[in-house]
Amino acid sequence: MQFSKTEKSFTLLFSIIVIIELITSSISSLQTLHYAAKPLILVSLTLFFYKNGNHLNRKTWIIMLFALIFSLVGDVLLMFVDMSASFFLGGLVAFLLAHIMYILAFIEKRNRTHKPLSFIIILLIYASGLFYILKDGLGDMLIPVIVYIFIILTMAITASLRKNSVMTISYSLVLIGALFFVASDSLLALNKFYSPIPSSNISIMLTYALAQYCIVLGILKQIK
Repeated sequence: MQFSKTEKSFTLLFSIIVIIELITSSISSLQTLHYAAKPLILVSLTLFFYKNGNHLNRKTWIIMLFALIFSLVGDVLLMFVDMSASFFLGGLVAFLLAHIMYILAFIEKRNRTHKPLSFIIILLIYASGLFYILKDGLGDMLIPVIVYIFIILTMAITASLRKNSVMTISYSLVLIGALFFVASDSLLALNKFYSPIPSSNISIMLTYALAQYCIVLGILKQIK
């Protein structure tokens, strides 16, 4: 996999930020640093994309920036879920908007001849099983979660539609990122609505950070 010097330098910096977030979120005495480290993940990605995405067409560049900004808002809101359930709903809406932006960005490079039926079937089976596990614990969040599941599945499907319309490295990174996003949100949902997951902060944040990183790098590696 080819990475430029700039991408290698950013990857190192990004890895350090993620490690700091994983450590500070796991140690209660470092919670103050956690409130700075978590948003810094998306801040760093947003600035990196802003600076290095000039070769993309203007529409894709703007849509991606909105996706990253909505994700940052979602991150901040989810840090305060213990204070009020409204913060979780707000975070859900922010990430819903982020996924819609990703859908719009991915579909710009869709291959109209590619029909990933088997991939769609696998996703639907997975989502159905996840929903079956979660449904009894959703309560008032039933409809919002159903809508969110539909949108994130659409995001993953549109990522797969880029096959053969962009370079393989761009396609692979974006698809891997989309699947990491599905994994991260699945862990988050299971932890909140079904049963607490040991060290959930690590597994959720690690898959989430990888998701955002892969999507950003993948889009940056597509030709205008």
